[in-house]
This record gives sequence, C-alpha cells and structure tokens, in this order.
Amino acid sequence: MAAPRAGLGAGAGAAAGVPGRQGSSGVEVVFPSEPAPPAPLCPHGPTLLFVKVNQGKEETRRFYACSACRDRKDCNFFQWEDEKLSGARLAAREAHNRKCQPPLSRTQCAERYLKFIELPLSQRKFCQRCQQLLLPDDWEKHHEHRVVGDISITQLRRPSQLLYPLENKKTNAQYLFADRSCQFLVDLLPTLGFTRVLCVGTPRLHELIRLKASDDKKSNIKSLLLDIDFRYSQFYMEDSFCHYNMFNHHFFDGKAALEVCRTFLQEDKGEGVIMVTDPPFGGLVEPLAVTFKKLIAMWKEGQSEGSSHKELPIFWIFPYFFESRIRQFFPSFCMLDYQRFHRTFICVDEAMKYGCMLEVDYDNHALYKHGKTGRKQSPVRIFTNIPPNKIILPSEEGYRFCPLCQRYISLENQHCEHCNSCTSKDGRKWNHCFFCKKCVKPSWIHCSICGHCALPDHSCGGPKDGCFICGELDHKRSTCPKITTSKKVNRWGE
Repeated sequence: MAAPRAGLGAGAGAAAGVPGRQGSSGVEVVFPSEPAPPAPLCPHGPTLLFVKVNQGKEETRRFYACSACRDRKDCNFFQWEDEKLSGARLAAREAHNRKCQPPLSRTQCAERYLKFIELPLSQRKFCQRCQQLLLPDDWEKHHEHRVVGDISITQLRRPSQLLYPLENKKTNAQYLFADRSCQFLVDLLPTLGFTRVLCVGTPRLHELIRLKASDDKKSNIKSLLLDIDFRYSQFYMEDSFCHYNMFNHHFFDGKAALEVCRTFLQEDKGEGVIMVTDPPFGGLVEPLAVTFKKLIAMWKEGQSEGSSHKELPIFWIFPYFFESRIRQFFPSFCMLDYQRFHRTFICVDEAMKYGCMLEVDYDNHALYKHGKTGRKQSPVRIFTNIPPNKIILPSEEGYRFCPLCQRYISLENQHCEHCNSCTSKDGRKWNHCFFCKKCVKPSWIHCSICGHCALPDHSCGGPKDGCFICGELDHKRSTCPKITTSKKVNRWGE
C-alpha cells in the first residue's frame, strides 16, 4: 500500500474521479451534522465525503473518495454517496483492501525487530529494493536484490535516513524536516516543561527525541510517532509507533494501537504532553482539524474535572498562508514568527539510482523559491495555542521581543502603529495601505479599479481566488457570512 506524504492530502484530487465532469471550481469535504452510515473503506481507511462546487453552487450528487491521496493513481477509490453496490463488488473491494495492507502484522514486525538487534553486525542486512530488515531466513529470497549489510544500531535509530522516500508520481520527491529544524524543537520543548511528545507525521522529530533520551541520561522526554508510512513498524515497538492516517483518524492496527495513543496522551493525567504535527502541505485543513479535535478529546478524557478548561498544547507546522483557515477551527492559535523552519527535499530517482539518500534543503530547491526574485525564506511556520511570549526565539538569528505584541519577531518584522501589530507574514517588511486599512506585502500596490491591493501586473476584474459566492478575497466559500450558521456546522462537523 502506498503511504502518501508530501503533496498528498484529503480529497485534493477527488474531483478528477468524477466521471464526465469538467471545469469545476473546486471540491469541498463534507462532515454531516447528523448521524450517517459508516463511510466505505479504501486501503487508507474510511473514506471522506466530498461535493463539487461550481461558482458557489453545490452539485447535487456527493461522492466518497480517499482521505489521504491527492492523485487517483495512488488510490482510485470512488463511490457516489447514493450508489448501491452489488455483493460481488463489495467482496472485490474488501479483497483489494486486504491485498494493499502491509505484509506483516504490527506484532510480527516487533518480534522481527527484537531478533534483528540480537544478530551480530555482519548479519544485520537491509534490502533496499523491498525496504525491509532481513533475518537470516530471508537472505535467500533477496539474494538478487540490492542489499546493504552491517546495519548499525545508529542506523536503526535513524530509519528515515535508511528508508527510501515513497515515490510520488507527481513530484518524485518526499519532504521531511531538516535536522536543524528538528533540533530547534528538541531544544525548545523541554524548556516549555514538556516530557512527552505526540509526533503526528513527524518521523525525524521522533528519531531525534529518542536519540537525545538514549544519549543524555538527564533527558526525561519521550515520544510516540503516528504516521501513515507503515515501514516504520520495522524499527519501533508497539508503544513507540502507530500506523495512522491523520486525515481520517484511522489506526490501521485497530483498538490496540488506539489504546497505545490514549495511554500516552492520558499519562500523568494529561500533564506534560504536547502534540507536534507536520501534515502534507497539499492536505485540506478541515479533515486535519476534525482529526486533531478527536485527539484533543482523547486527551481530555484523562483530565480531572477541575482541568476541563485546559487545552492540549499543539505545534502545527504549516505554511503561513493557511493562517486564516487554521484559526477558523482553532481560534486560540497564533502563528509564531520563526522562519528558519526547513524541510529536506529527498530526490527519489537519484536515491534509487545511486543507492543512497540525496537531500537538498527545502528552502534552496528551485521548486520552493518565492516568486520571480527567488527569495529563499521558508514559508513554514508554527501555529500554536501556547502563549507566544513563552516561546523564546534565538536572538543570534535576529529575533527580538516586541513588548506591544508580547511575542518574539524577526528582524524585518516592524510594528505598525496603525494596525497595532507586527504584521509581516513572509519575512519582509510590509507596508500599510490606508485605503485597505491594513498592511500588505511590499510588492503589492493599491488598485483603484479593483478596490484593494494586488501585484502591479494583476488582471483587473479577472478571476478571483477568494470566495465563490461574494467574490471577496479574505475568505473562502465555506466561511462566507452569506451562508447560514447551520450550513457552516454541517460543513465543518463542529
């Protein structure tokens, strides 16, 4: 089963699965407010319900599609909401789903790992073709494959560097945290008083936390990894890794894995734990928010009655331009101004060719330079419900404390007396527009025809990227004030 990571996300390509439909304006996920029948299953767990939207109008038929995969080549599940399937088709689907599951159970993987680490160094082998740790009984079946020997304990502790990135047909690449970004978090989290980290889709952070705990006897921090890449099952025991889909809150190994997560969150009555998540940038915010609220509810179950007002501390790493979407679901969240957060670009084709991992810093790759000027600031930010004045950003990197905003800001981020805020989002000094009554990017100018600021070469009166209903640019259709509150509830599942 393909385990999607970079560039994949809930239903982003689901529209492509609608037969005979062209020229749609977009696809939205639907969370029914009333009890509904269980969603059909694909290899990635329960599917999500989607609707196509064309210039503010929903098409009449809704459909189910994979929650995790953007491209139908990765998961081609499609079913109309009102479609009735024959017994033969249901049986074929169940057989297909079983075929796509990992070849070994979670328990079998743990047993194999314990046997593997007991082997002498000369007998510890890893098949690069099959991406599998090999026991002596496996050698004959893999003798014609590219096999790496002498796998050290250090390598076993860094599986993200041993595993090839899973190929994505669109980009042939995968993105993981750069080590220096992970190290920033590893150093920061203990200073905030956290002793447990729920790593949702952050395998490299999980690795570095465990490395620090094993190397530093004074470190008492521990972590649990939830990730959709089942290959990590080979390297961790059941209490350290759960095969998990963050777009539908699906634990592939059932109740046993769910209880591992629940126990981890509720330990010490929920004190000292934080969730750190790094979703694929192509993923829709709505399904992620619904999932995170389920994890929050799981954590709250272990709280005492007097602690019901508390929130589960969260670091959500995402591009800054998703700020308004995230705050629609989590109003208490703020965006930190830390701009040195980088992902690593891993070239799949080159890794396969040379048998090693070739990594390029996310902010130095041509695909991720900003605009025509090629600026290299990372667009990645931390969204959190922790008071920003408690999170000290490094002064040696140019960050300083703004006493008016009560948060640490970058050197270029200037406090605007008109907005009463440090307004920059992208690392540049923004300018205040008195017509728009807000600060805008320095490359924008006010257009008297459009009535708002935009790039100088924009098309006046052309297609807008904002709301399908009213045309405003500061919100999307799902949050348009012209939609009734009841309909918003129906869409968001809140």
